[in-house]
Amino acid sequence: MECEFPTINANPDEIREIFTEVKTIAVIGLSPDPLKDSHRVAKYLQSVGYKIIPVYPKEDEILGEKVYRSLAEIPGNVDMVDIFRKPAAVAPIVEACKRRGDVKVVWLQAGIVNNEAAEAAKKAGMKVVQSRCAMVDHRNFA
Repeated sequence: MECEFPTINANPDEIREIFTEVKTIAVIGLSPDPLKDSHRVAKYLQSVGYKIIPVYPKEDEILGEKVYRSLAEIPGNVDMVDIFRKPAAVAPIVEACKRRGDVKVVWLQAGIVNNEAAEAAKKAGMKVVQSRCAMVDHRNFA
């Protein structure tokens, strides 16, 4: 029986591999509010050595990093895009990942699922994780 979502959903080896290969993570929807999940997850990932690039519509700096308004504005490589947005916003983000050409992993945080966008990302050669917390998975598998 096939997995309901076209994702890496619970394979510890694949999740471990992602966290080994990834160095730079763009966090879409990274809130400046330390009480928000996006902030807590990004701060954790930053604390364990990942380069975090905030993508947010306001602010100039979050977690000591320059904030960008879109993926297209980010200079240099982006290995993973960690998405804290509603499912309807995921397809345009995946398209932006495809245009960049350097994104290896699209990660949709816990509660976020967009199968159509996930399939498009997979067809473009990206690994996709849906409805999982990157912080929890890093703690459990990396």
